[in-house]
Amino acid sequence: MEITLETVVFYFLAVFISVCSILTVTTRHMVRSATYLLFTLFGTAGIYFLLGYTFLGSVQIMVYAGGIVVLYVFSILLTSGEGDRTTKLKRSKLLAGLGATVGGAIIVVFITLKHKFLVTTDLVPLEINIKTIGHSMLSSDKFGYLLPFEAVSILLLACIVGGLVIARKR
Repeated sequence: MEITLETVVFYFLAVFISVCSILTVTTRHMVRSATYLLFTLFGTAGIYFLLGYTFLGSVQIMVYAGGIVVLYVFSILLTSGEGDRTTKLKRSKLLAGLGATVGGAIIVVFITLKHKFLVTTDLVPLEINIKTIGHSMLSSDKFGYLLPFEAVSILLLACIVGGLVIARKR
């Protein structure tokens, strides 16, 4: 197996995402946890860019790394006091979490080893016109994107307003 720059970048991003993900759930400071989540989302965008999915990488940065993390940080800062720390986990919850993690890892490895990956040799680019893309984006059918996106944005707006109401009552 030949080691290329893409392979090195992929392994670097994989380790970076894994470390930041672990730090996200193990740190006791909530703002640091949101910062590690931001780094995880940037690493995921890097994987998308490495695979050639520039649109998904851009959406990952704009929507998730930009919007969602800002929402988390505002929610944390509005609803928590200065220097708040999360409570330490009980041993039973920690063992249950580790058991669920090991069980999930075993399932993923089992499915990965049982799956037969097919190599595609005839990759022909598919040309799609703007009308088809617009119809897909604005439709509310099974593969529509705009309606679920707007529903989630309304839900997030309601969460922000709820956070402000809770913060004002103090």
